[in-house]
Amino acid sequence: MAETANSIKHLASALARQTLLDRDLTSPVAGRTPIRLLPWLQVVKIGGRSIMDRGAAAILPIVAELRALLPEHRLLILTGAGVRARHVMSVGLDLGLPVGSLAPLAASEAGQNGHILAALLASEGVSYVEHPTIASQLAIHLSAARAVVGSAFPPYHHHEFPNSRIPMHRADAGAFLLADALGAAGLTLVEDVDGVYSADPNGPEGASARFLPDVHAAALAATEGALPFDRVLPELMANARHLTHVQVVNGLIPGRLTAALRGEHVGTIVRTGAGN
Repeated sequence: MAETANSIKHLASALARQTLLDRDLTSPVAGRTPIRLLPWLQVVKIGGRSIMDRGAAAILPIVAELRALLPEHRLLILTGAGVRARHVMSVGLDLGLPVGSLAPLAASEAGQNGHILAALLASEGVSYVEHPTIASQLAIHLSAARAVVGSAFPPYHHHEFPNSRIPMHRADAGAFLLADALGAAGLTLVEDVDGVYSADPNGPEGASARFLPDVHAAALAATEGALPFDRVLPELMANARHLTHVQVVNGLIPGRLTAALRGEHVGTIVRTGAGN
């Protein structure tokens, strides 16, 4: 009868005897820049309140521009939520729902906007896909079609973030996290303003608001003024691994999105911490 070996097989691993909670111990292994999964991908986030809520007058020109861009780029088009999400969050707050319950409620409207956009681009083979599909099957969908539409909200669902009764990570934050995780070529935020200003151009201090064509995220994080994107976004940009900048453009002006995807500076460029 053959003798059975009773030895333990050891696997060499740089993390074998280290705690995964100590950054100083894991940084020699985990501190390397990860590979870009989809380096040819352009991510475009379409504002919910700024674009989709305006109806056909704003949506159809954007759809026409996206359709014309398909031969040039492979796109992940992400949609944000608008006024309906604000209403449902207001009702949820009145009912005392926790912030973790408000996030998926708001995200549902972002998905509805995505379905609208995908339906208008369906003749080009574009379809709406859910978060799990984006996470695991985006590459094969983009090999079959030039673009895919999804919700820009991050899939945090019932995860609770402290110090806020309104979900901090909304569409802009979700689009950035996804684009950076995929190692995309770029992220363009399509809003209803020309970019970032020193103050809200539509607010009481609008007359003194200065347009900021190029600004670092760290500078925005230190301010308290209104921003055309999620307040948490500059903080996320500090930890970017791939995206060196994000451009904010005015989607109500035809051609701005096209120019931005072609590498032109037509809005506000927000610099991240990647590569510093």
